[in-house]
Amino acid sequence: MKVSQSAALPSHLANECQHLGQLLARLRLARGIKQADAALRAGLSRNTAYRLEHGDPGLAFGQVLRYLDAIAPGCTLADLLAETDPALAALKQREQARRVRDMTTAELAELNF
Repeated sequence: MKVSQSAALPSHLANECQHLGQLLARLRLARGIKQADAALRAGLSRNTAYRLEHGDPGLAFGQVLRYLDAIAPGCTLADLLAETDPALAALKQREQARRVRDMTTAELAELNF
């Protein structure tokens, strides 16, 4: 009988799997790599890459490491968890809220009903 890894995993470990998947997805996005391209480089199907990025606990650990190496060659799992990659820092910088400038008098007049 096939056992569902998701059902057999305690919730705190399932959360760890999801966190790892989110980190992989963010790193891939930060480096501007398509999911299909990363999967191809790692020798995985795109469906497996999707499952990795969504934290599926039923995947082999080697697949996680191959996918990480395909996204960021030389990056270790410790580097990923510490979020030390410069691309992640740049992505975080872009995501931060920007300062809003004051509206001009003309823009305020347009909004005044």
